[in-house]
Amino acid sequence: MSPAPALSSALLAAAIAARGFMPTDEGNGLWDAAMEAGVAVPGSPFLEIGSYCGKSSVWLGAAAQASGTVLFALDHHRGSEENQAGWDHHEADLVDPEIGRMDTLPRFRRTLFDAGLEASVVAVVGDSPTVGRFWTMPLALLFIDGGHGSEPAHRDYEQWAPHVAAGGTLCIHDVFPNPADGGRPPYEIYLRALEDGFADRRAVGSLRVLTRTT
Repeated sequence: MSPAPALSSALLAAAIAARGFMPTDEGNGLWDAAMEAGVAVPGSPFLEIGSYCGKSSVWLGAAAQASGTVLFALDHHRGSEENQAGWDHHEADLVDPEIGRMDTLPRFRRTLFDAGLEASVVAVVGDSPTVGRFWTMPLALLFIDGGHGSEPAHRDYEQWAPHVAAGGTLCIHDVFPNPADGGRPPYEIYLRALEDGFADRRAVGSLRVLTRTT
């Protein structure tokens, strides 16, 4: 497979400037994987679970734009467990003061506006299990980066991985083989994917890129 072209300097700057927790090398890995997915399964959309403020959505949305498809960005925008008050990744200014709950949707929308990607990214505002019950469309690429607890991570994998088309791409974030480096559920679903007919394509930091072979 030929190397993917580089992301434009303007879009790379937008991705780096966006709020979130995606390291730049892993974001570039997402771009490469999505560009390859657009070639392998042309015409089918991409979907990410867990958009937060849209940082990963810039890399994936830019690849969707370049591939002539769209990214469905699925998030309830209330923050995962680790984003809540008292946890390491809580950002207090993202709390709606009137209701006392996280609301990352306005920041997400601004990120996509600033990047010029509103036409290529469709925000799906809802929780993953509810949307997944009714989803039927094959995916060229699925990126799992939602809740990192055991139940949400395994549920996202079980509900969404079957929608990856043959030859399509599965990306999983925060995969740490060493328990000392991070939580186990993303690594556990990565191992499940290997058992279920996905093959390793590459690793970039904690990002794992796999291809559906069966």
